[in-house]
Amino acid sequence: MQLIDGKAVAAEVRAEVARTVAARRADGRRPPALAVVLVGDDPASHVYVRNKVKACAETGIRSEEHRLASDVAEAELLALVHRLNADPEVDGILVQLPLPPQCDATRVIEAIDPAKDVDGFHPVNAGRLALGLPGFVPCTPAGCLRLLKTVHADLAGAEALVIGRSTIVGRPMAALLVAESATVTIAHSRSRDLPALVGRADIVVAAVGRPELVRGGWLKPGATVIDVGINRVTGPDGRARLVGDVCFAEAAAVAGAITPVPGGVGPMTIACLLENTLKAAA
Repeated sequence: MQLIDGKAVAAEVRAEVARTVAARRADGRRPPALAVVLVGDDPASHVYVRNKVKACAETGIRSEEHRLASDVAEAELLALVHRLNADPEVDGILVQLPLPPQCDATRVIEAIDPAKDVDGFHPVNAGRLALGLPGFVPCTPAGCLRLLKTVHADLAGAEALVIGRSTIVGRPMAALLVAESATVTIAHSRSRDLPALVGRADIVVAAVGRPELVRGGWLKPGATVIDVGINRVTGPDGRARLVGDVCFAEAAAVAGAITPVPGGVGPMTIACLLENTLKAAA
């Protein structure tokens, strides 16, 4: 069984971004710039933003943080987005989700210039991905595909199952797999007989947010498993631990290759954000 090391692959991506940024500077061009907008006091969001800002600094990308109070009016947030759209010194804009209830996330994302939408969430970029046209791809599915390609040089004809239909992971992941000529099924909360769907798949991408939903006994022997889930659970001893959407211990005995949680998909998300920011600058 191959353990797919997301940390190692992400380190390679970050090193390549750092080399390209250094080459830009050597040519007399400014480094790429990412503006991160954080609204409110969500602890997880603060951790994510801190990690993104740190990764930018390590690769030579300039980052700027814009922190707004949790009771900010939507109009004020939209005005900030429009200012960043118009700023020629800003290449990428990331509005950290979730937003407080008074701010409509769809409206805010739609306000971002698609050419600066490094999260890949804007309808223009989502549409371009669905049509197989170049654009910004959401970072987590882009990272998942990168990890799959460390195992499979060619995905054409592979039976792929994506569990989860979110616009952030599930749907763009399916579109990426279709573009690789895989045969793709999307499963979700209303799918019938999930174990049978899993049992047919050469590739399983689990992104549903339910701890250890996918059992090892469901898997086709030798399948490749990409576990996007990151769930905090409390064990019988009262201690908290992180688990994925796949029961790792069971799956590792059956799968041909699998990502760990943590240390699998997570590091790739930030690495692909850095790549998208570099792309925006170029």
